[in-house]
Amino acid sequence: MVQWHWDLHKRKPTGGKKRPYRKKRRYERGRDPALTIIGDRKIREKRIRGGGVKYSLASDHYANVIDPETGVCKKVKILRVIANKASRDYERRGVITKGAIIETEIGKARVTSRPGQNGVINAVVTKT
Repeated sequence: MVQWHWDLHKRKPTGGKKRPYRKKRRYERGRDPALTIIGDRKIREKRIRGGGVKYSLASDHYANVIDPETGVCKKVKILRVIANKASRDYERRGVITKGAIIETEIGKARVTSRPGQNGVINAVVTKT
């Protein structure tokens, strides 16, 4: 289902009603969230405004994890999603978004990229 990002239906700062003076425009449309999960690598290609391309990650087993102490980046296997502050439901379903805490082969890591927008999972090892 298409998400609409327009503000013609909202109220004015004074509390008065705004009446839409035009119909919805195609550029005001959004998309459904990518809902990246752990699984075989699947990437969706999306055409964006202006004719460019964005890569949306549907699922992946691996993440690029940086250890801040050593400064070394490794490609490691994701074991599970521990926490996701974006939504408790995402946490239960194992959805990976920016800020999610994942368990990897080298320890817990916090996701720093946006898999649904960038098409890759980058993370940083946490101390806990």
